[in-house]
Amino acid sequence: MESETNIHGRSAFDAAILIARVIVGSIFITHGAQKLFGAFGGPGLSAVVQMMGPLGYLVTVGEFFGGLGLVGGFLSRFSAASIIIIMLGAVATVHGKFGFFMNWAGNQAGEGFEYHLLAIATLLPIVIAGPGRFAVGRLLKLAAVLE
Repeated sequence: MESETNIHGRSAFDAAILIARVIVGSIFITHGAQKLFGAFGGPGLSAVVQMMGPLGYLVTVGEFFGGLGLVGGFLSRFSAASIIIIMLGAVATVHGKFGFFMNWAGNQAGEGFEYHLLAIATLLPIVIAGPGRFAVGRLLKLAAVLE
């Protein structure tokens, strides 16, 4: 009988967490770059802050650097938790009133929250289980304590 602390198929687990970290992290690096630098047709930081107020700084930094943390596996739990909070805030303040679906003919007024829910569902295992073995943070003493 396996102990509860010994995860069967550890290599598969680590690979799965790595894939989730890299894909979700890359998406949030891109979203953050749109807000921070105006990259990929994004508004840039001044427009984000004008639209969201001072909270725009936190959202922008959280998305961009949180995405970097996920991809690199550095402070991954903190990065994932930060992005989950950003997604919950986006649902509560903007997207929740449009319903579940992002884009469909009957929802032309705005985009719903299905994307945000999917991001949260992908990030929760990282918050719970950590970044896995394939993470830069495992090589650094301070980050290893925090992971």
